[in-house]
Amino acid sequence: MKLVKLFLMFFIAGFSFTSCFKDEALNSEADIETCDIPGGVLKMDPRIENDRISMMIKQTADITSLAPEFTLTPGATIEPLSGTVRDFTFPQTYTVTSEDGMWRKVYTVSCTQSSISTKYDFEHSELDNTERYYVFYEVLPNNQKIYFWASGNGGFAIVSGNSQPQDYPTTPYPFGKSGNCLKLETKSTGLLGAISNMRLAAGNLFIGDFKTLSAMEDPLGATRFGVPFDFVPIRLKGYYQYKAGPVFIEKDGTKNPNAKDSFDIYAILYETDEQTKYLTGYDALTNPNLISIARFEDKDKKESNDWTFFDLPFEYLPGKVIDPVKLEQGKYNVSIIFTSSVEGGSFRGAVGSTLLIDEVELVHEDN
Repeated sequence: MKLVKLFLMFFIAGFSFTSCFKDEALNSEADIETCDIPGGVLKMDPRIENDRISMMIKQTADITSLAPEFTLTPGATIEPLSGTVRDFTFPQTYTVTSEDGMWRKVYTVSCTQSSISTKYDFEHSELDNTERYYVFYEVLPNNQKIYFWASGNGGFAIVSGNSQPQDYPTTPYPFGKSGNCLKLETKSTGLLGAISNMRLAAGNLFIGDFKTLSAMEDPLGATRFGVPFDFVPIRLKGYYQYKAGPVFIEKDGTKNPNAKDSFDIYAILYETDEQTKYLTGYDALTNPNLISIARFEDKDKKESNDWTFFDLPFEYLPGKVIDPVKLEQGKYNVSIIFTSSVEGGSFRGAVGSTLLIDEVELVHEDN
């Protein structure tokens, strides 16, 4: 929708310029750009996606009396007003109206004080607000949805043409070990992808956030891993199936008959500070703030048409320990990452590589 509006803006602006001189056109954007809650009650920066904002709130905060403050696109207005005190026991809605009054967007804003769930069966998914691709979510004990899973589907949407939701890289799949499961498939990005030297899109799902608007310009930077975690993770376990695609493609589009695609499954725990609020596709496995990693070794990766159990221990990096005080203060983030092509972030892999995932558990000390 935003790209369509931008096109319309340029068209209208061009028509006005060629016909006669007029006053500057009013802004037609109706977006929330930033969100904050005064008083230091946020565990991390709010997650803003399309028409949805998710916020993780500290346990000590009164969730029945929060006053979010918003920054909007220039000239836009919001109802209720920014700074209005509201009860976020359940999600609240806000309506943003563009400066020219022609566009409106309704945002659903939700808050949770719970730590993320640690068992994932991938039974819960829905179409995004454009109804183009699937997003995954978990359900809290009070039946509230919590969105901490992200994927690159939003980036694929830019080059996908008229692809149906089930043809995107990251989708639900009805033939899981039990019920639905997660399906990740490496896809071709077609002509537009080739023009930008991004010829394939690996299926991926991770705990964190994906900044769709910067995906084409900086896909690795747009991929942000991690959310606060209040426990010490010990193991990552679950079930998978994998089949590599037939032809390995290098970034420049050449076929490499000597290479074979492979998947990746791993989890990370890292410390946050003023300089490092999240890790990205650039440094998820190299950042000095990393504490421990649970990851498949190459020798253990196998193709299989049957459900195969995995159990990956968290290995501490040299000299790294967990500070109990920082843990209590919410200074550690965790992320789990699945991808159908281990080098998909570098746009290397095989179209058709498919990874199925089900019945995953993040085991921690209190388990």
